[in-house]
Amino acid sequence: MLVERELPTDEARDLLALTRELADAELAPLAAQYEREERFPREVFRILGEAGLLGLPFPERAGGGEQPYEVYLQVLEELAARWASVALGISVHTLACSPIANFGTEAQRRDLLPDMVGGQLLGAYCLSEAHAGSDPAAMRASATVADGGWIARGEKAWVTHGGQADFYSTFLRTPDDGPRSISCFHLTPDLPGFSPAKPEEKMGLTGSTTAAIRLDDVPVPADRLIGDPGHGLAIALSALDSGRLGVSAVAVGLAQAALDLAVDYAVEREAFGRPIAEHQGLQFLLADMAAGVESARATYLAAARRRDAGKPYSRQASIAKLLATDAAMKVTTDAVQVLGGAGYTRDHPAERYMREAKVFQIFEGTNQIQRMVIGRHLIKEAVPATA
Repeated sequence: MLVERELPTDEARDLLALTRELADAELAPLAAQYEREERFPREVFRILGEAGLLGLPFPERAGGGEQPYEVYLQVLEELAARWASVALGISVHTLACSPIANFGTEAQRRDLLPDMVGGQLLGAYCLSEAHAGSDPAAMRASATVADGGWIARGEKAWVTHGGQADFYSTFLRTPDDGPRSISCFHLTPDLPGFSPAKPEEKMGLTGSTTAAIRLDDVPVPADRLIGDPGHGLAIALSALDSGRLGVSAVAVGLAQAALDLAVDYAVEREAFGRPIAEHQGLQFLLADMAAGVESARATYLAAARRRDAGKPYSRQASIAKLLATDAAMKVTTDAVQVLGGAGYTRDHPAERYMREAKVFQIFEGTNQIQRMVIGRHLIKEAVPATA
């Protein structure tokens, strides 16, 4: 089902057309097999990088596409409708590029950013730890000052592209008196003592490698520090709002794929002498699925347009993430129901969509955390009016 999109320019329309063409040719034919084999599609990322799709929101002078976020997110959605693991990977890559793009020195941006956003290198984002997921300020992995730079120790958990990425935007505790003494570093896997753990065995998104990263007295050159020491948590949180929009778009793409599958099946499958799509009860189910997909899309686009306009959008990003990922879970579950017994088998992708949707309610801040963020914003915004 071709989604009708409101795009700001002819260039954006051409970009979405190119994205659909590439996704149909390079992603859709491979998705089921790679997910079944738990195989990481590194060559697919190279193809998308050569097409310019791995650096869309970054400036042209740095090798990016300089596209508004509302366009970039719709590209992610189109890719996710064919293969969620790959679309998620691009969202994570964008997140990993953002510290240097927004907080790096002139030399870092000049020397590192073009290959990062141009797609020659694939990134990962190391923030979480086994005991510090929703509360990143509780991290324990550290970097201490040493001759010529830093020594990094500890372990980062749940790293998307762990063991596959070419660079890792990594947040570590650094010496300071405060509890938020965290700094950001640009690490690469060639550093001595840097090693990935065995990949996690997951229920979904099995084409996307997730692994812990171990740092055993890793010598980190001084020029790998991003931003000022102690400013890492602010760097991380500033990027997470954008990352939540990326996750929202991927979730909507996954939900759209499940809706399309359910509608096609309902039109073709007959029961009681007519297509099941003609039964009112099933039409109501499909209608609710469509309402969930379209309302989630509208919500993430509204937040993206605020971001593009330079307006605050943190609350709106959390709302988009909450609504889009809850919608994806419900729509994919309902798709299995529409297909009935067939939906519970691996002959159709419905069961895979359902397994994949679950984690979207968990990463980039659980949906319970999103509710906390939204609530805090509401209270903070109300204080000036009542003071």
